[in-house]
Amino acid sequence: MAKKLEVTLTRSVIGRPKDQRATVKALGLSKIRQSVVLEDNPAIRGMANKVSHLVSVKEV
Repeated sequence: MAKKLEVTLTRSVIGRPKDQRATVKALGLSKIRQSVVLEDNPAIRGMANKVSHLVSVKEV
């Protein structure tokens, strides 16, 4: 299992439910094609899974 995950926002949050928008913001993303590198833990994986249709995840 990788120690870090690179999460990139690939789709817009316009028109999405508030809980999905809040999850994207909690991941540290605000603009399309913005990437953040986060620690790999179950909480981050769960958030990425919840908005998997909006983000792409790559193990670093």
